[in-house]
Amino acid sequence: MWCSVLPLLFSLSPAVLILLQLPDYADTQEDYKYGRPGSEKKFCTWKCLLFTVQWPAGFCQFLDRESLCQIPQSINNWTIHGLWPLHVMDCCNCWPMFQSDVEELEAELTEHWPSLLKIKSSFHFWREEWHKHGVCAACVEGMNSPLRYFQICLKLQQHFDIHKLLGEAGITPSCDRLYKVSEVHQVLAPHLGDKHEIQCVTDDKDREVWFQVKIPLSRNLTIGCDHHGDHTTADIDLASGSGPGRTSSAGHPCPAQKPFYYFPIDHEHPRQPCG
Repeated sequence: MWCSVLPLLFSLSPAVLILLQLPDYADTQEDYKYGRPGSEKKFCTWKCLLFTVQWPAGFCQFLDRESLCQIPQSINNWTIHGLWPLHVMDCCNCWPMFQSDVEELEAELTEHWPSLLKIKSSFHFWREEWHKHGVCAACVEGMNSPLRYFQICLKLQQHFDIHKLLGEAGITPSCDRLYKVSEVHQVLAPHLGDKHEIQCVTDDKDREVWFQVKIPLSRNLTIGCDHHGDHTTADIDLASGSGPGRTSSAGHPCPAQKPFYYFPIDHEHPRQPCG
């Protein structure tokens, strides 16, 4: 599916159209008001983004201490990890973000983009994602403020309803059933494009566990973008920001020949959902 998600994003309601006010996603340098002279040349050269969502039960396998992980009682769905411009090593530390910038979105962000680390608040997570990736994304007019950037992320999460797509295909969390990359890819490809990546983490029992999905988008949010060999600092981020607790097994493409688990969420025992 090589089509833009923008028409779908903005057909939701007139209120959404008024709220987002996305003229044409043209490059904007004059709106990059907090950057130093010439900084946009370094930070605005990217062509592709990754919109990444994570499965909370898989994320908890990403940590080496059970006590670090928390899944709020209200979370029973895939959550946002981030929206990352590719081929940018560092964004400038030149556009601060304050809680008031996203105050009107706080309830939605808490539901769809929570921190899963006990040692990090959700706002801390959002602010890190803005500083690491959002500032570079702000080169595009429709994302040229913290508010607009997070609005776009929320609309992308709503559009790519992975939980619904999987459920309708009979792919549901289980402690016993194993899934193959090919069967999941077949379900998701018509909606996420052929270039999406299904990522796993290896747990302490040497099992492959589904962790997240990366969806490549072009600069204008068209599905699919050629990003071979591109590097982003997001590849080494913790799913709730950098910090202690990461296991020796980073997120990696789920092996094509080795089935993986899609663990259920257990709010009381988030790192041991299957005993």
